[in-house]
Amino acid sequence: MTPQPTNDLFATTRWTLVMAAGGAEAAGALEELCAAYWFPVYAYVRRRGFAREDAEDLTQGFFASLLARGDIAGLRRENGKFRAFLLAAAKHFLANERDKLGRLKRGGGAAHLSLDWQEADARFRLADESSLSPDAAYDREWATALLERVLATLESDASAAGEGERFGHLRSYLSFDRAQIPYATAAAALDIDEGAVRVAVHRLRGRYRKRLRQEIARTLAAADQVDEELRILMNAFQ
Repeated sequence: MTPQPTNDLFATTRWTLVMAAGGAEAAGALEELCAAYWFPVYAYVRRRGFAREDAEDLTQGFFASLLARGDIAGLRRENGKFRAFLLAAAKHFLANERDKLGRLKRGGGAAHLSLDWQEADARFRLADESSLSPDAAYDREWATALLERVLATLESDASAAGEGERFGHLRSYLSFDRAQIPYATAAAALDIDEGAVRVAVHRLRGRYRKRLRQEIARTLAAADQVDEELRILMNAFQ
């Protein structure tokens, strides 16, 4: 895979900002990352054997504690990867707090994230695979959350450009091998010629790759980690 330009990749990074400085800007960047990737932590806690309500309390308590820290610059780095940092921090929190569940009730005024527990439980039951270890399940849910964010960004871009309907038809082809894409069917549905569909799919794939690498870069400290992180996350589905 051809590396993307470093400046382009890191134009929207957030974890680098958190690592580089404290203060309100870094705190906001950390909160944004946590809001995007809280579900893998919840799924990890559930896979550790905690009941639904206890997992909710622990997850909420973990993020409230993390976001309330004043010394963001002093947080453990875990090789510059936010994914690894968040899992290590969650493990440490569980080791210290699992015996204090009664004090980790939601709605106590310390919460910084608005979390949809009903949706979280439904997603967990749908995605749960008993064959996966808690750590492997965490990585898979992280990869899923990342891909969902990339698709949501592409959908927003398409809607803003007045191409929401076209994106709705073509988005499923991102997971197809090129030889399997039903170009004629898509052309009929969109009332355009097959050549235009091929061009549209090619361009969408290009935007998808770029957005995917940008989203991964947001959670890393260095540009040279993007390819490695991409391989790890794709392997999580195997």
